[in-house]
Amino acid sequence: MRAEIKAQDDAIEYVTDERCHILEVANDAGDETVSIARARVEAGVTTAWHKLEGISERYIIVSGRGRVEIGDLEAADVGPGDVVRIPADCRQRITNTGSHDLLFYAVCAPPFRQQAYINLEHRT
Repeated sequence: MRAEIKAQDDAIEYVTDERCHILEVANDAGDETVSIARARVEAGVTTAWHKLEGISERYIIVSGRGRVEIGDLEAADVGPGDVVRIPADCRQRITNTGSHDLLFYAVCAPPFRQQAYINLEHRT
């Protein structure tokens, strides 16, 4: 990892097929161990069931309220300050249960690669 400051740039936020807005904060050669993205889920929206092959993930909830489902665990309510740990290859989704955007940081190790994303909603 190299010493640097990564400035957030809201202009590069994009919408995914997962029904989530993503802002890649740090996913580059400057840190080979983790990637960091800000995720934004609109009120009333549930993201797609998915998993990340070979990548573990942590959600750090910044604002809003949600209900997270991970693997076979019972669904749980989450809010600001909560950390959600998701092992590699584990199915997951989150629902915004509030009336405002749900914002959280997704920290992936190793860094997120699009090829590792597996949508589980369209499988038969």
